[in-house]
Amino acid sequence: MENMKTNQEKITSQDINSVSKRWILASQITWNYEKMMAIGYLYSILPVLRKLYKKEEELKAAMKNHVQFFNTTPHMGGFILGIDIATEAEGKNSSKDGVETANGIKTGLMGPFAGVGDTIFGVLIPTICGSIAAYMGQQGNVTGVVIWILVNIAIMAFRYLTVGIGYREGTKLIASAKDKLDALTSAATLLGITVVGALIPTVVRANITATFTTGEVTLAGQDILDQIMPSLVPVLIVAAIYVLLGKKKMTSTKAILIVMGASIIFAAIGFLG
Repeated sequence: MENMKTNQEKITSQDINSVSKRWILASQITWNYEKMMAIGYLYSILPVLRKLYKKEEELKAAMKNHVQFFNTTPHMGGFILGIDIATEAEGKNSSKDGVETANGIKTGLMGPFAGVGDTIFGVLIPTICGSIAAYMGQQGNVTGVVIWILVNIAIMAFRYLTVGIGYREGTKLIASAKDKLDALTSAATLLGITVVGALIPTVVRANITATFTTGEVTLAGQDILDQIMPSLVPVLIVAAIYVLLGKKKMTSTKAILIVMGASIIFAAIGFLG
């Protein structure tokens, strides 16, 4: 018990800050398909390992343990680092069971945290904040640029704090977080889809310019569609692109070229405007 207390006292706020800085700057250094983020993970946690393991052989064993396969969203990896540090500081890695516990923590959390992180930081925030900032920029409003800069500053601050939060909460975070990850992912996905749907009418601009004449009556194609549902054409275009991107061998570049080609053709024959 005394040894556990001594180990915990060795970890200072400076150590946590050092790990945080390393993770932000080098979480994906020497990324490769065999170990992915393993080297970045080891580099980040190395200051703590050097404090906890004074003997060269123990340090080598700890470093070897942390160079195993690891991959998660960089924004969420700090939580795992913090929990891992708490486990190391408690001396759980001094036995075979301790090594398995540390590996189990990393293996068990990197997948769920990646699911949440990819949804929030890879889809939700860029979609919502990026679309709003881009739309404001199109209107000549410099506030859009400021918003995007502030969002990225907030993300960096969040990443900096995650290691400390993970360390303070320790293994308690595993039980409390894993129960909420699925619900959080679903909620974030639903919010992202809702925002994307709301942005379609303002970002995608396409109208039917064709008219239909019966006798002395002339009907505008766009007016007919508006009676069915306003902004139906942009919605159909987005739906078509979504289906295209789901096809095998279809890439975003090919989809863009198809949209450009179709736009030129339909505009030339006077169907779309």
